[in-house]
Amino acid sequence: MECIGIIPARYASSRFPGKPLVDILGKTMIARVWEQACQSQRLQSVIIATDDARIEAEAHRIGAQVMLTRSEHPSGTDRCAEVAQRLGLSPNAVVINIQGDEPFIDPAQIDTLVSCFDAPEVKLATLIKPFADLESLEKPSTIKVVVDAQGDALYFSRAVIPFNRDASKFQLEHFRQHIGIYGYRAGTLDSVAKLPPSLLETTEMLEQLRWLENGLRIRTAISEHESWSVDTPEDLDKIRRHFAP
Repeated sequence: MECIGIIPARYASSRFPGKPLVDILGKTMIARVWEQACQSQRLQSVIIATDDARIEAEAHRIGAQVMLTRSEHPSGTDRCAEVAQRLGLSPNAVVINIQGDEPFIDPAQIDTLVSCFDAPEVKLATLIKPFADLESLEKPSTIKVVVDAQGDALYFSRAVIPFNRDASKFQLEHFRQHIGIYGYRAGTLDSVAKLPPSLLETTEMLEQLRWLENGLRIRTAISEHESWSVDTPEDLDKIRRHFAP
């Protein structure tokens, strides 16, 4: 099965401009993400996709494959779609969208996601994990997901779902948190990138709701690995303190 990893990376982040090039214990964040992704056992190649010459230069410096993409893409999914199209991937090839702000992503997470596509009927997939504490569960910034008996997502929300009417039956460990890494068949990626924004998507600001609204199924797999993402300078400080030797 042909499978490639793409790391979308843009310089002009509204909350943290220049984020991919910040230093994390002697390496840029984009370098760390790329190095971790390259340790995956299931990816044949890893490509950094950016619209910024500074990130392109850093990719060349570390020896990474890089593609300069259009600047107007509203999401990482759209940037991945451009790369997949330009590479001429077969419709059944698998594309893994690796978040460019998780410098210590575990390669095993990537392999777990790729394994979803061992089932030929799977077109879209993502990772989830049990919530570890009530504080995280109640934050709108953490995305909750409910799944069906086959592990396909029913809904994603910033609200706590499901509503726990009888707390004795639905314990904290039963709630699932979404981990923002996606996999797609190349043909499906091309299709979802062409879908117009949907009502639920724009209400919750979650692009995966567009896919569900259009009748697509999203397979989920459980990962126990902790994710460390950098959305703000404060997140960066926490990571530096936690991973400092």
